[in-house]
Amino acid sequence: MTRLQIDGRTVDLPAGATLLDAARAAGAELPTLCHDDRLRSAGSCRTCLVQADGRTVAACVTPATPGMTVDASGEEVRNLRRDAVALIASALPPHALADEAPSELAEVCRTLSIEPDSAGTSLTPLRGRDDTHPYVHLDRDLCIACGRCVRMCSDVQGTFALTLTGRGADTVVAPGTGGAWADSDCVACGGCVDTCPTGAITQPGPGQGLTSRQPDPDRVRTTCGYCGVGCALDVVVRDDRVAAVLPAPDGPVNRGHACVKGRFSYGYLTSAERLTEPLVRRDGVLTPVSWDEAIGVVVDGLRAAVEQGGPDAVAAISSARATNEENYLVQKFLRTVIGTNNVDNCSRLCHAPSAAGLTASFGRAGGTDPFGDVETADCFLVVGANPVEAHPVVGARLLQRALGGARLIVADPRAVGLARHADVHLRPRPGTNVALFHGLAHVLVAEGLTDPGFLRERVTGLDELTTLLAGYAPERVAEITGVPADHITQAARLYGRADRPAVLYGLGVTEHLHGTDGVRSLANLPILRGAVGGTGRGFGISPLRGQNNVQGASDMGALPDLLPGYGRVTDREARARAEAVWGRPVPPTPGMRIPEMFEAAREGRLRALWIIGEDVCATDPDSRRVADALDACPLVVVNELFLSETARHADVVLPVASWLEKDGTFVNFDRRFQRVRPAVRPPDAARTDFAVVQAVAAAMGADLGCPAPAEALTECGRVAPVFAGLSHARLDSEGAVPWPCPSSDRPGEATLYAERFATPDGLAHLSAAPYLPPGEEPDGDYPLLLVTGRRWAHYNSGSMTRRGGNLLLDARGLLDLHPEDAARYGVRDGAPVTVDSRHGQARLIARVGPDVAPGQVFCAFHFPDEGVNSLTSENADTVTSCPEYKVTAVRLRPVGARG
Repeated sequence: MTRLQIDGRTVDLPAGATLLDAARAAGAELPTLCHDDRLRSAGSCRTCLVQADGRTVAACVTPATPGMTVDASGEEVRNLRRDAVALIASALPPHALADEAPSELAEVCRTLSIEPDSAGTSLTPLRGRDDTHPYVHLDRDLCIACGRCVRMCSDVQGTFALTLTGRGADTVVAPGTGGAWADSDCVACGGCVDTCPTGAITQPGPGQGLTSRQPDPDRVRTTCGYCGVGCALDVVVRDDRVAAVLPAPDGPVNRGHACVKGRFSYGYLTSAERLTEPLVRRDGVLTPVSWDEAIGVVVDGLRAAVEQGGPDAVAAISSARATNEENYLVQKFLRTVIGTNNVDNCSRLCHAPSAAGLTASFGRAGGTDPFGDVETADCFLVVGANPVEAHPVVGARLLQRALGGARLIVADPRAVGLARHADVHLRPRPGTNVALFHGLAHVLVAEGLTDPGFLRERVTGLDELTTLLAGYAPERVAEITGVPADHITQAARLYGRADRPAVLYGLGVTEHLHGTDGVRSLANLPILRGAVGGTGRGFGISPLRGQNNVQGASDMGALPDLLPGYGRVTDREARARAEAVWGRPVPPTPGMRIPEMFEAAREGRLRALWIIGEDVCATDPDSRRVADALDACPLVVVNELFLSETARHADVVLPVASWLEKDGTFVNFDRRFQRVRPAVRPPDAARTDFAVVQAVAAAMGADLGCPAPAEALTECGRVAPVFAGLSHARLDSEGAVPWPCPSSDRPGEATLYAERFATPDGLAHLSAAPYLPPGEEPDGDYPLLLVTGRRWAHYNSGSMTRRGGNLLLDARGLLDLHPEDAARYGVRDGAPVTVDSRHGQARLIARVGPDVAPGQVFCAFHFPDEGVNSLTSENADTVTSCPEYKVTAVRLRPVGARG
């Protein structure tokens, strides 16, 4: 600790503290127009001046040293600070300090009694505005060249999109690429808006001038409803409308940062396309009806399905977009009211192999360590993920660590995102992950880069794996994967020699024919290294979940073979525990997975399907066959915000609330339960999914209990001991709490397996699964390999992000292809192309560049009208039925050319 005297008070500060920290500890508030606690200090504005041992210094950049005597409140130093602020204000136009101006500078001037007419006294010629961007507007005349926005863009976001241009008084912020802001590299994270102290960079509309640093009684703390990072957000409400969404400075994962989706993509709330009343199909047309009538149709259809085909003729697809409490209620309804285990959720399409693979390796269906531990990791292996676009806050944190000296290995067929900053970029052929991971493991074992003590005491399966790895020398793996042998060796050495290595992975590992084998083979690496299990020698392994509550939907038991907390329906003890709480029997036979539901519908065995918040006709593979299944099912009920492609095939469409209109909890990618709170009311007659399920159950004469979401979470804890210590009240007081959390008087386990693994024998299990080829291979008819994924501006099927300003940032689907392939097939950059597979056809716009390797193409699936998922096959992971989205053989031609 550092002890010093400031304004006659003794303060104790941690090592590394500054005099600004000392002033705050002593209760002195200093203006800091160039300083933001999230950024490295600059000391350029001189508004935080103090006197330290007789010297006048900038407090933000002056280290606190023991025995120092500091004057922060004397008249002389206060006048110096006031003069510095007044000089800055004098260079600005009068509206900078207007009474209603909400900026930090205006507030500092009011505090220092600097009058609005002080502005404009040395005004330079007008420099103009840039209002080209939908979310970020620039008034150059208000720029004081403090550099906060530039540092936010580089130090926190890692995009490096902004710079300061000009000289002297003419210095002003500008996009680094020159030209208009809308045409720049800006990814609209909003960090520059949030940090700007003068209002030079603002969000247009009612949120103008609002930042996360300002107190506001109308703010509602909630958790983002887009990707699985779990950013804490503060929603500012004006007249029951969202005025702004701001990143929470104390957010446990995002720490005051956000991305374009969480920060700005709420325009869908007031879209004219929002569903506001129930629809029932009459004479082939979806017709508005009352809630009572719609519920009646649903109930009659469910009863008819059970009468004609038994309970297993009914199924439900729950949702990552729903809260934990809603997912819990859905699976309880299916099991106790209908009497079937036919319930599944969208994790089937993305991270089901993570749940299966991590459970087999370690015993639990979640990542092993909290994301905050990346701050201590010194080497990152990022596999099959592009977090810079799909999980921007995670991508920014990882890039910060890499730029700060941590080693970075990226395994991804594309040269995008973090791959551009990697020490080693491994570019395997799609579908060859298992071979690549075995090649890395081979080097670890061959060169003694393992932990013998850990392997001896806490691991099983080493002999079998060692025997397998003999056949995966880097040279052979290079033949399979296309990755040079020396790159494999170099990557393995970086990982194996690191003090605290970390593995993070995404859908590029799971969405394969052998996705579960991929997860288990990747998990071998931290096991071999002894970098898992609370050893202090590594971060372990963490799946980057794609959707906001895909972890929670599975945690809550919205799965055909698992109850809340992952008790198996075939396990008598797990069923008995649920039956004791629910007072109803639980079927002992696993239900159907999503692909099986569609197959059963096409065959006439499934007679009622309830789809909650999922646009399966846009996001599921071989989407034409999905539509055929819906058309064949006598009753299809869809809970939705909009008339999606799936809703167009429904018999009943129920208008429901979005994540900004709900009460409950989500679980993020590192197992943290966090509160979701309603900021605004849903429009007109729309209801929450929770209320809809309760209404259907009541109309069927059943009482699900749990009249409110808080009671549902509490009841879930009685069914699943791993959640017993969780409650809304606890989360309201403590913030995020990870599971397992078996007791209210114990903290959740952020780091798993400190004493033993959760497998039956308490050991980590190495996997010796051999490499097997993917489900599709290119050939003469379909010579290219298509990989599908996400772009930075959109989310999933785009139903929310396409209804707002994001559409101006990314207006159409693009097909990335290498210049060699573009030349071979006569495709020009920016030209429309037709893409054919063995399953369907899509229309996209070509984008020619080096991001993809020759022979491979990439596109996203955010624009359902383009038909991307009609291309993908029904090939699926052999263990979990997760679709093989990452390997599809295709051909392409310019639009108008003959096929």
